[in-house]
Amino acid sequence: MYESYYGLSAKPFQLKPDPQFFFGSRGHKRAMAYLEYGLSQGEGFIVITGEVGAGKTTLVRSLFCKLESEKIQAAQIVNTNLNADDTLRMVVAAFGLPYEDDSKASLLTKLELFLRQCDQKGKRALLIVDEAQNLSSQAVEELRMLSNFQTADKSLLQIFLLGQPEFRRTLLSRDMQQLQQRVIATYHLGPLDALETKDYIEHRLHTVGWNGDPSLSEDAFFEIYNFTGGIPRKINTLCDRLFLMGYLEERHNFKSADVTEVLGDIQQELALPISETAAQNSSDIPQIEQKENAQESLGNMDERLFKMENSVISVLDLLKRILSRSNSNINNLTK
Repeated sequence: MYESYYGLSAKPFQLKPDPQFFFGSRGHKRAMAYLEYGLSQGEGFIVITGEVGAGKTTLVRSLFCKLESEKIQAAQIVNTNLNADDTLRMVVAAFGLPYEDDSKASLLTKLELFLRQCDQKGKRALLIVDEAQNLSSQAVEELRMLSNFQTADKSLLQIFLLGQPEFRRTLLSRDMQQLQQRVIATYHLGPLDALETKDYIEHRLHTVGWNGDPSLSEDAFFEIYNFTGGIPRKINTLCDRLFLMGYLEERHNFKSADVTEVLGDIQQELALPISETAAQNSSDIPQIEQKENAQESLGNMDERLFKMENSVISVLDLLKRILSRSNSNINNLTK
C-alpha cells in the first residue's frame, strides 16, 4: 500500500466517511453551526443539503462524536427510498425498538412511549435522516407528524434532514407548507474553493502523519481542484489514484502533469469498447439516456478503482519479492 511507502499511518483518502478527517471549511463550519444551533433549540427540523460527495455524512458523524449520550438519544436512517409506512418502521428500528408485524397504530404507540421514557430520564430524542431527497411526499409528511409528539412545554422528537439539492424542491413545494413552518434552519453545503481544496488535501495528509513526502506543486493542487470542482469525495478518489501511481512508479514529487496523467488513466478505464452494431444502436438512444448511462458508470468508478488498486498492489508486491530474491541470489554468486 502507498501509505507505508510514504510513511503514513493510514490511508488519507479513503472514501468511507470518517469524522477523524473532518475538515472545517467555511461551508462545513457554517453547516455544523446550524446543526449545533438546532440541538440547542431542542425542537423543529434542521435541513442541510449539498451535492453528492460534499461531506454531509462526515459532517453528521462529526456531530455524533460531540453528542452527550447521557443527554441525547440519537438515531440515524439512511435507507429512505421507502413508502410512508416503511419509513415509520425504519424510524422505530433506528431507535432499537421491535417493529416486525406491528400495525401502524402499534408502531406509533410504541414510539411515543419510548420518547416519553427518554424525556423522563432527562434525555432528548434526535432523529437524523440522510438521503432525504429519496423521501416521497407521503414519507416526509409521516416524519412531520412524528414531530407532534410533545409534552405540555416541549417537543419529544427533533429531526435533522440531510439530502441532495433536489430535496429543496420537495421542501418548497406547496403541499409542504406545514413542514416549512417547522423548519427552524436550513443550509446548503457548497463545494470547497481552490484554497480550501489545497488545505483539505494537506489536512487529510497531516492527520495520518505526512511529513512532506510526497510533495505537491501549486499547479498540481490547482489541477486537482479544476477537475473535482472542490467536491471532497471526488478529491479523495483522484488523490488516492495519484498516490497509488506515485507508489507504483516511485515518485515523490507531484506536478500538474502527474495529475493529468492519472486523469487520462481514469478516463481510459471508463471508456468501454463497443461494437459497430452497438454504436449504431446507440445513435437511436435519446441524448438524455446516454448522459444517465455515463453518470451510472461514473457512480460505479469508486468500487472498480478499489478492486483494481488491490489487484495491482498484490501483483506489485509479488514482483518486488521475486526481484529481491533474484538480486540476493546474484549477490551470493558474485561473492
